[in-house]
Amino acid sequence: MDSSLRLAVVATCLLVLTSACHGLQVGYYKYTCPRVEAIVRDEVKKFVYKDAGIGAGLIRMLFHDCFVQGCDGSVLLDPTSANPQPEKLSPPNFPSLRGFDVIDAAKAAVEAACPGKVSCADIIAFAARDAAYFLSAFRVKINMPAGRLDGRVSSSSDALNNLPPPVFNVNQLINSFAAKGLNAEDMVVLSGAHTIGRSHCSSFVPDRLNVPSNMEAGFASFLRRRCPANPSPANDPTVNQDIVTPSALDNQYYKNVLDRRVLFTSDAALMTSPATAQMVRDNAFIPGLWDGKFNRAFVKMAGIGVKTGIQGEIRRNCRFVN
Repeated sequence: MDSSLRLAVVATCLLVLTSACHGLQVGYYKYTCPRVEAIVRDEVKKFVYKDAGIGAGLIRMLFHDCFVQGCDGSVLLDPTSANPQPEKLSPPNFPSLRGFDVIDAAKAAVEAACPGKVSCADIIAFAARDAAYFLSAFRVKINMPAGRLDGRVSSSSDALNNLPPPVFNVNQLINSFAAKGLNAEDMVVLSGAHTIGRSHCSSFVPDRLNVPSNMEAGFASFLRRRCPANPSPANDPTVNQDIVTPSALDNQYYKNVLDRRVLFTSDAALMTSPATAQMVRDNAFIPGLWDGKFNRAFVKMAGIGVKTGIQGEIRRNCRFVN
């Protein structure tokens, strides 16, 4: 890197959280595992073409990994006698987070080709990127930098304290994302991932159906026919977050927000601030705008709290520290 470019990167690092600040690089495995991205993509394709919901789960997995301990694969760690309550058992993740079997399959395939070279954290980032590619009908093409290491710490309470819940208002959302180096526009753009995937009724019935809300009446009636009035672990069905294009990663979410046909308080909250409401309108009606913004925000999110050097390791098995 020449001196002028180095100065430019340093200046950028002082302003925003970027992958360059953490030493992440596109093509990081060019020499150590040149086929890694193709291998991961092949595994993701197998799963997503069978069940689009798995793709939604992989995108959500990257978000939930990066917001807790940084993008370090800590969400993958299984409970052990020494750590009986890791992130994956935290209420925001269990039982709703999906895609762990995809990561296992991708890791096994990568280890067979390049043992001990590729981190589980990078595999999550590649898999989420690939899920976005397939679910968007190949429109969202993300060059994902790599070079993350796997963390050794995973705590259920950390997940509860760092993942924004679906009852947050717009200021709480902005502050939650700002704490991770992401701005209000990043928050609005990444919220667009709610155009795919499903939600348990318990995540929205108490504060959207059982009390007065601004949800469109027909949509509320539709949801009441599918959800119990008091969801419980034994009776907690799931519904599509976007009933218009439920398996497509597109900008329909923003049209749903405008139509008041969204599940969460945090979705509806985007219309309560003039600035975020304008972002919603722009993403809904300007063709191609959201795709490009999502690409950039996704890479930015995937650079949160990256571990390097002695901070991390390359796990042999993504479910356990070495």
